[in-house]
Amino acid sequence: MASSLQFIDSQEGVDDAGRPIPTDQNVLQKHVAFFDRNHDGLVYPWETFEGFRAIGAGYLLSMAGAFFINLALSRKTRPGKYPSLLFPIEVKNIHMAKHGSDSGVYDSEGRFVPSKFEEIFSRFARSNTNALTSDELMAMLQANREPQDYRGWIASWTEWMTLYNLCKDNHGLLRKETVRGVYDGSLFEHMEKERAGAAAKKKAWM
Repeated sequence: MASSLQFIDSQEGVDDAGRPIPTDQNVLQKHVAFFDRNHDGLVYPWETFEGFRAIGAGYLLSMAGAFFINLALSRKTRPGKYPSLLFPIEVKNIHMAKHGSDSGVYDSEGRFVPSKFEEIFSRFARSNTNALTSDELMAMLQANREPQDYRGWIASWTEWMTLYNLCKDNHGLLRKETVRGVYDGSLFEHMEKERAGAAAKKKAWM
């Protein structure tokens, strides 16, 4: 999967249902916008669930992700507004929900920082310069921990371990181009299309 990944820039267009796709998003917004299934600028729990399922996550992981992610991020991305029991996440304000103890690849405004991305692999990729093993990934998470930032520790561990379990290759490696695809927002779309293509081929053989 990773070897065929191509990174896509923001382009004008519509989705498969003919809905307009925003073209003025930074990379953090594009990362989250995959889960905005109707492109209205809001991500509701059922959209988060649908997005997780689209990239191959099981029902339990998808349900847990929908519950905890929207619960944790909704209020942070809706400053000055009353809490909503629907727990929407506002894509345009996702930078406000950035947690500590992270890699620093996104800056405070949600922009991509190339030097921080390269640092992940220059510091922690020992067995393969363009990939991370599970042990190397854990070493990175421990190095990024800020003192007493327990929420940041948990958030970072959950994000990276979910990515590792969904996207590691047959050798147990998390490839650099795969990680880059997460940060620039292209990986999730690629995974969804790849799964849809595989499902179509399977159906054709039945």
